[in-house]
Amino acid sequence: MKMDFQMKEGGVCAPRGFSANGVNCGLNKDKNKNDLGMICSEAVCKTAAVYTTNKVKGAPILVTKAHLAATGGLSRAVIVNSKNANTCNADGEEKAQQMCELAADVLGIRPEEVIVASTGVIGQKLPIEPIASHVEELAAGLSKENHGKAANAIMTTDTVPKETAVSFTLGGKECTIGGMAKGSGMIHPNMATTLNFVTTDVAISAELIQKALSEIVKVTYNCLSIDGDTSTNDMVSIMANGLAGNQEITTENEDYEIFKKALYQVLMTMTKMLAKDGEGATKMIECTCAGAPDQDTAIIVAKSVIRSPLTKCAMFGEDANWGRILCAIGYAEAEFAIDRVAVDIASEHGCIAVCRNGAGVDFSEDEAKKVLEADEIYINIDLHQGEVQAKAWGCDLTYDYVKINGDYRT
Repeated sequence: MKMDFQMKEGGVCAPRGFSANGVNCGLNKDKNKNDLGMICSEAVCKTAAVYTTNKVKGAPILVTKAHLAATGGLSRAVIVNSKNANTCNADGEEKAQQMCELAADVLGIRPEEVIVASTGVIGQKLPIEPIASHVEELAAGLSKENHGKAANAIMTTDTVPKETAVSFTLGGKECTIGGMAKGSGMIHPNMATTLNFVTTDVAISAELIQKALSEIVKVTYNCLSIDGDTSTNDMVSIMANGLAGNQEITTENEDYEIFKKALYQVLMTMTKMLAKDGEGATKMIECTCAGAPDQDTAIIVAKSVIRSPLTKCAMFGEDANWGRILCAIGYAEAEFAIDRVAVDIASEHGCIAVCRNGAGVDFSEDEAKKVLEADEIYINIDLHQGEVQAKAWGCDLTYDYVKINGDYRT
């Protein structure tokens, strides 16, 4: 099976037929920061999405779900704002629908073909006037070159925009998947995380694009935890316009497997970007759990370590306190024998063994300190009870996390 993936520039505009833009409409008082974004496809897209499982759901989530149900999973555009989450408001759905109607009017499409999303403060009414007065400017600036402006428009406490794209071949046709994401805090997903928009020019059925997205989200975004909070507005969507010209993927054949591998590359790359840019973070942490009897066990154990506050604090302090790691493994809600477990801590500066057969082993504290000075830390666990492995991603827990969230609203 040929799986030669090439990284590309352009984010959501890297695939054929997609354009994007972002502007400041006034929701954000900082005029250097965009707060309104748009993505548009030349052709109708097969569209799939996964959403937050929080019982409190942002109004845009409810409207987007209704639109995709009404169209049978078809869309043409995305409109998204930051600074205001449009959540827990009596007029929330009305405002979200108005955003879709505004976008549809300037693009000449149906409101039901618009995906809508919002991110920011919960519980504040969203003023529609700034959006209405800037939507024509937003649409007029749509281009392949303005993907960065759209990525900037969805940032909240993010310190950097998050974009990626890969190209690959299906049946002799060059195909591309691109994406942009936002997220820095309030990230502990279950079925989705943050706001993530993915585009592709691959021709694929609506059923299979939903199946692929759901499966890949399980081993990427759902394995990310910054702070243990599942947001109200989390969504991952993917739009496929088919303009690559490949034979449409309608069965789980070799082309489908290649597509899934490429989608994994995009979602995994953005997951790591989100982990590295966690609020106040100084280190990205990747935990691999190998030797598991099944995928669910591997995921549960890896996520248990990543979301452990004490482990995250130890990584911030560059303290090889492996007992915190083993503690987090021990309370993972899965069945395995703890007395077979091995743990290593690694980085670009080296690798140290800290635990074998569920017990500590001697290691150099000086060497451990050097390993933990890196800004990317790898915790490698082997359960020695199977052949399956999974990864989870997160970051350290720092003083700045508390500072950022102490006055997030005010």
